[in-house]
Parts: sequence; C-alpha cells; structure tokens
Amino acid sequence: MTALKHVYSGKVRELYEVSHDRLLVVATDRVSVFDVILPDPIPDKGRVLTALSTFWFDHTASIVANHVISADPTDFPEIAGDVAGRAMLVQAARPVHLECVVRGFLFGSAWKEYQRAGTINGESAPAGLHEGDRLPEPRFTPTTKAEAGHDEPLTLSEARDLVGADLHDRVRDVSIALYESGAAHAHANGLVLADTKFEFGECDGELILIDECMTPDSSRYWPAGWSGDGPPPSFDKQPVRDYMEATGWNKTPPAPSLAAEVIESTRNRYVEVYEMLTGLSFDDWYSDDDA
Repeated sequence: MTALKHVYSGKVRELYEVSHDRLLVVATDRVSVFDVILPDPIPDKGRVLTALSTFWFDHTASIVANHVISADPTDFPEIAGDVAGRAMLVQAARPVHLECVVRGFLFGSAWKEYQRAGTINGESAPAGLHEGDRLPEPRFTPTTKAEAGHDEPLTLSEARDLVGADLHDRVRDVSIALYESGAAHAHANGLVLADTKFEFGECDGELILIDECMTPDSSRYWPAGWSGDGPPPSFDKQPVRDYMEATGWNKTPPAPSLAAEVIESTRNRYVEVYEMLTGLSFDDWYSDDDA
C-alpha cells in the first residue's frame, strides 16, 4: 500500500489519512475479546467485516447517510495494494462519543445486570424474563466510547448529559430504526439479530453512520427458530469469548492462543453469516488479486 499517514489503531481497524476529508479504513484479521487483542488472527475476517459492512451501509442508506465513498479497490488503485477487500474509502467525520447499542433480546452484560438488579442499563425492565428472551421492544443501551479499557454502560440521563439531549435522542431513534430494519432482514434470511452496536459521526452538520455496520464483530446473530435449552449457537464471536473464558484466563494481556479448530470454525461462521445475509458468494468479494 502506498505510504499514507497512519491516524489510529483500533482493536481491529487501522485508519489512514488520504486527504484532509478522506480516510482509508482497513479491517484487519485481528480478533479481540474482553477488550484484549488475541494473538491469533482469524483468516479472511477483515474481508468479511468490510464486505458485510458495505452491504449494510447500502441497505440502510434510506434510514441514515453513512461515511462510505467506496470499497471497490479499483476506485483507489494507487493505495489498495494488499488491503483490497479489507479497505473502505470514507468521508472524515467528527465522532459522536457514544457506543450506540441496541438490544432486541436479553443476553450478555444486560442479562447479568438483570439477574443482579432487575434492570437494563440502570433502567426498569419487566419482571420474569429469562436469558435469551425477546424484549418487549428494542432497547437503546448506550455505553461510553473508551479509548482504552472497557466501555461503561450509561443510563438515559448520563448519555444525554454526555452528548446533549438533542443529539442523544437523534442517535437513539436512528439506532433503533437501523436495528429494526436489520432484524427484519436477518429474520427473512434465517437469522436473529439479537443485539448490535452502531457508531455515528457528524459531517457538515449531518448525522452519519460510521465505522462498521451489523457485522459478526459488532452484533450477535442466532439461527432463527432456535428452541433448544440455554443460549443459542452464535454466528458471531461469542464462541471465541466462551472458549477464552473456559481456559481460566484472567482477561488481562497477554491472552492465550486460540485452538486451531476455534480459528477455523470462527472463520467459517463469519463467511456463512455474510452469505446468508447478502445472498452472495464470499468468493466473489474483492481480494488482493483485484488490486
């Protein structure tokens, strides 16, 4: 890749400056759990994240504008190189400092809080719910957007204080609309979108969707119609979390290695969820050979 100014390293993505108002977002094959990057990459993960985000950005453009200019490496051949299929050329934006989580089902940290206190993000919740239950309506459960360490849950009033009531209400309403659209599309294609996370920015006074969109990294996907006991099988990185917890690891760096079968099964799940949601073959997505 032609030398560009490196702007930022996230747990999964690298950000480069192309011009004063354009950035190149490169999704790597890194995987993180419990805010720690694991030592073993998942092959093709960066390509899946980029391919699926591109699909969702296009699918949801009627709900909210987004930052994507192009993910086609022929539109930026001088910088594509070995990041073809993993890179998006995007519009620079001023980030909104909230992680905008929407939950349609009671699971993960929300379930743990509900068990402990009967609340979800500090707000009241119906009694008698069980792990994995569908919530009466999608819940907006924002968190802080931490530069390092854990994102912390925010109550409604805390989130409004952080970014202002008007902006909070805008991202809440858009996030729920995005979730409902994504959940309906997922259901029509044999999947449940249990929860997901969005990030927003502002550009010329307009709210836009940025980062990634409804990928297996930022979402929980379950098979539709699951009726077994306990948590449903996941088409996301939940099995990686489960494996790492089972090792007895203390969730601080360095993390132990993943087993080869976990790496392979995770790669296969990510590809499968892409193909189920898009109806496309992952083999047809851009690769280094297209640069």
